[in-house]
Amino acid sequence: MPTIKLEKVTKYYRPEKSWWRRNRKIEIGVKDVDLIIEQGDFVFVVGSSGAGKSTLLDLISGRLRPDRGTVFFDGKDLSRLVARSHNQSGILFGKVSQEPTLVRKMTVEENLRLAAQIGRRKLETAKEINQRIRKVLGLVGMWGAEKKYPVEMSIGECRRVELARALINSPPVLVLDEITANLDEDSLWDILMLLIEINRRGTTVIMATHASKYVNILRRRVVTLVHGRVLGDVKKGRYGDVV
Repeated sequence: MPTIKLEKVTKYYRPEKSWWRRNRKIEIGVKDVDLIIEQGDFVFVVGSSGAGKSTLLDLISGRLRPDRGTVFFDGKDLSRLVARSHNQSGILFGKVSQEPTLVRKMTVEENLRLAAQIGRRKLETAKEINQRIRKVLGLVGMWGAEKKYPVEMSIGECRRVELARALINSPPVLVLDEITANLDEDSLWDILMLLIEINRRGTTVIMATHASKYVNILRRRVVTLVHGRVLGDVKKGRYGDVV
């Protein structure tokens, strides 16, 4: 089963070249991060805005390459795995970004089919892809929403569809950046219960969140970032635990 391992991973952000940026210092995204995430873990990544949560998730999922250190996936350098195949990241990782990413002019079915093409199995027919779409929509509680457009759905429903899109290729790892942001309490709780069920089936869940109340209730593993460094890594932790 794949394990994710970060060894002394550092990522810098350099200011764009511009006369008014000459004196700006290079900013640290994350610095000297050592972290091991086993298959089947459920990890909350917490910290204040700007602590490096999104950067860490992008490094874990291969969207970013570290400036120093190495990210390993199942013992292999993730940067090399992703470089060999443009679609590899989309097959290994199901991702939901902080900002809404559904294509507004496409129906739910069209959004999901676009993602399904990345992980299309050999000789898979259009009918089989449609079956995958219906199955994953049923899993997230959006059965029958195939012909709807994003504008016709609530924020919570759109988040469920984004989660369905992340799951369409049955990735071993889910990487979620503030998926519960801007949701009412009922929708937020529904999403979390859904993620717990997905995790129970064996999928690794790595989730950045500010939802401290729910982190404290669920008591999963909590990784706390402060200024780009891992300050705490606690099993069955609470929001902000550092020991």
